[in-house]
Amino acid sequence: MKEKREKTFTQTVRQQIASLLMEKERTAREISQETGIRQKEVYDHLSHIARSAAAQGKKLKVLPFMCLSCGFVFEERRRFTPASRCPRCKKTHLEFPTYHLS
Repeated sequence: MKEKREKTFTQTVRQQIASLLMEKERTAREISQETGIRQKEVYDHLSHIARSAAAQGKKLKVLPFMCLSCGFVFEERRRFTPASRCPRCKKTHLEFPTYHLS
C-alpha cells in the first residue's frame, strides 16, 4: 500500500486518471473513489485527458450508456457528463457512462 501512496504523489491527478483508464473501463464514480477527488471534478479532467490523448494518438472512449427503464442507448452523446433523464421516456433511471483510454 505504501508503494501506491508514493506513486500517487509523483503523478498529477490527470496522469492518475489516464493510467486508471488505460487499465480498464471505469465510471466517473470509480475514478473519483480511486483518486480521492470529487466526481464533478472528474468530468473536467476527462475533457482535458481526451485532448491530450488525441495529441498522443490515443482515444478516450465514452462507452454508450442507456436508460434502465426503456433501454434507450445514448449513442450520439459526446459530453462526458451523464444525462439527467432519458429523451424517450423522460425517466431518470440511467446507467452511468463508462470511460476507457486506448
